Amino acid sequence: MNESPGWASPGSAPSDGQKPGVPRPAEPTDQSDAASKWSKEQPPAGQWSAPSGQNTPPGPPQQQPAPNWGGRPRGGGWGGPPPAAKPGVIPLRPLGVGEILDGAVSTLRAHWRTVLGITVTVAVITQICDILIQRYLLPAPPEVDPNATPAEALSQSVDVMQSTLINSAPTFAITLIGTLFTTALLTMVISRSVLGRPVTLADAWREAKPRLPQLLGLTLLLPLMAFAIMTVGILPGLLLGGGVGTALSLLLGLAAFVVVVWLMIRFSLASPALMLERQSIMKSLSRSAKLVSGAWWRVFGIVLLTALLTFIVAMIIAVPFGLIAYAADDGLDGLFSGRTPEFGWPFLIITGIGAVIASSITYPISAGVSVLLYVDQRIRREALDLELARAAGIPGYGPEQPTDNTPGS
Repeated sequence: MNESPGWASPGSAPSDGQKPGVPRPAEPTDQSDAASKWSKEQPPAGQWSAPSGQNTPPGPPQQQPAPNWGGRPRGGGWGGPPPAAKPGVIPLRPLGVGEILDGAVSTLRAHWRTVLGITVTVAVITQICDILIQRYLLPAPPEVDPNATPAEALSQSVDVMQSTLINSAPTFAITLIGTLFTTALLTMVISRSVLGRPVTLADAWREAKPRLPQLLGLTLLLPLMAFAIMTVGILPGLLLGGGVGTALSLLLGLAAFVVVVWLMIRFSLASPALMLERQSIMKSLSRSAKLVSGAWWRVFGIVLLTALLTFIVAMIIAVPFGLIAYAADDGLDGLFSGRTPEFGWPFLIITGIGAVIASSITYPISAGVSVLLYVDQRIRREALDLELARAAGIPGYGPEQPTDNTPGS
């Protein structure tokens, strides 16, 4: 695939110095009668405008047919270009932030059976695995002595941190696997919805299945990259020790965090590129960096806004279920007792139900924004809307010409 940004040719230049889209008065067909109909002194070509005042001739101005610019139909007349074609959930033109979010939600509404079939199935399986691991495999958190000396308190803090990391590792792995499947399947669903084509769960699985190993490698590579950068930033200060080491760890850790954020946004479109363009892992990273180049802050803002919205939605759902779980298992008095509650089956099951509901709503929005942001960047840089319009069979864009890197092809 040619990775250079595409360019839609604007067509041939207008003749006689006439500006495009400005109509000229029609020449009289009878040349012998020309002097009786037109004055010998006419405005220069390309600068003619409709007369005004009392001598304005009745009727609408005559309009030439609108030219076709590089395969993209342009509107003629006085009203500007016609509205962009919209075969699916988004108009085929550069998108605004609201249109990207609306497209993600519209995909959930238009294909709710397929989308919920994917998200609910994956969320239920991951939550069951998570509940069983928390109940039977994870060690109990260490006891914390409130009357411990400063040295003992520091040691207890280290033990609690280690226990937290150990207990969160299985949850992170399960979440990673669940995200892998939902990302792969939802990418195919959303790419079809852009073209207005129906899609079933079987169709999405058949198209996504061959790309799962590469997507798994990409999904593992990005967190490992972030972990390695943060380790390199924090480790020198930890080895130095003391107050200077602590200050150095904070300073270098902050710098490493900035680098991680920059890289994660730069590679945020790698997953759609890998799935829809059938690229390798490294080429997908390079492709994402190319698409994000020059638009890093815009992509960062959209990704941050999406993360904030999904977090708010998840909290709105999780907090009531968490309170109900506390009440059903340990009683609400346990929240204010200061002791570590011992969660039983009621708590795990109720919070798991809340997590399934939250995931079923937030997964499609996150995946939808990622894919539509990828489509938007390709429309802006490579005129992908022309290929999408042809693939959707919209009249005026030429015959359907699907390519390997056209979403939904």
